[in-house]
Amino acid sequence: MTSPMYAHSVPVLKQMLTALKAILARADAHLAAKSIEPEALLRARLFPDMFPMIKQVQIAADFARGISARLAGVAVPVFEGKEQSFADLDILLDQTLAFIDGLDPAQFEGSEIKEVVLRPGTPKEKKLSGQAYLSNYGLPQFFFHVTTTYTLLRHNGLDIGKRDFMGTY
Repeated sequence: MTSPMYAHSVPVLKQMLTALKAILARADAHLAAKSIEPEALLRARLFPDMFPMIKQVQIAADFARGISARLAGVAVPVFEGKEQSFADLDILLDQTLAFIDGLDPAQFEGSEIKEVVLRPGTPKEKKLSGQAYLSNYGLPQFFFHVTTTYTLLRHNGLDIGKRDFMGTY
């Protein structure tokens, strides 16, 4: 039997990252068809104090790697965050999916009770059980950034809907 922690994390992350890849590909094609500079979407924000769309995708990928790595008990892979284009974001999402695909479901056994330490050694250090980390922190953060990316693209004229957001399940 597959660990419930694996079942409630990896397939969800993969579904949403795959849908996000498809949405970003559509955005890139839309820009080309309309002769719009990619920066118009890559740097789009809903409000000046929010991260731009490109950073939203980077953070979603970071959370996907972080959630799966911490629950599997492996080092969280660190990426530089130097993506500048839709092609770069596609590569980032491919690398993230490859990392997640490389994890064995057995690595997630018992992770619901494993302690996860966020921001270790800082004043913001927080200790959570694996279950609390996944349910109350990791997945909500991941979905926030995926949803914000979708919203930015939709707001800026990309013809996408709920089916695009959800992807294949």
